[in-house]
Amino acid sequence: MRGHRDIKTYQCSECLKVFSQKSHLITHLRVHTGDKPYQCSECLKAFSHKSDLNKHLRIHTGKKPYQCTECLQTFSGKSYLNKHLIIHTGEKPYQCMKCLKTFIQKSGLNEHLRIHSGEKPYQCSECLKAFSKKSNLNDHLRVHTGEKPYQCSVCLKAFSEKSNLIVHLRI
Repeated sequence: MRGHRDIKTYQCSECLKVFSQKSHLITHLRVHTGDKPYQCSECLKAFSHKSDLNKHLRIHTGKKPYQCTECLQTFSGKSYLNKHLIIHTGEKPYQCMKCLKTFIQKSGLNEHLRIHSGEKPYQCSECLKAFSKKSNLNDHLRVHTGEKPYQCSVCLKAFSEKSNLIVHLRI
């Protein structure tokens, strides 16, 4: 039996992290070099790890092997399923320290924090109007394109925003 002193270690010269296998060190070094040797043949997006490429490929194949046991919704990645499962528990682990509002996902909290900071990182390339949410920018862009994807099923009148269709349906 081999003792602990016989185990070879491989240390990263950049961050001093230690690995038990040389192959793990080589893979880790991509964090520092930015090397992405695995490329998607569909969209040419590149990845540092083969496992990340394999997960990405599910976008193109539509394969969703992870299923929620509560509602049977399927997901392409385990991390997406885990995020989804919180919906069923009612847990909201992310809290705004300014107003104490809580959120299911960290991304929801980050989006909310822009209300307090006034940050508007999404800017229209046509008129330079800025928005705190990407979805609001996407809605706004229809002003310039003339796209009206929301149509009344009764009179066939079309609207650029869903909220305008909802108001129309109440009349």
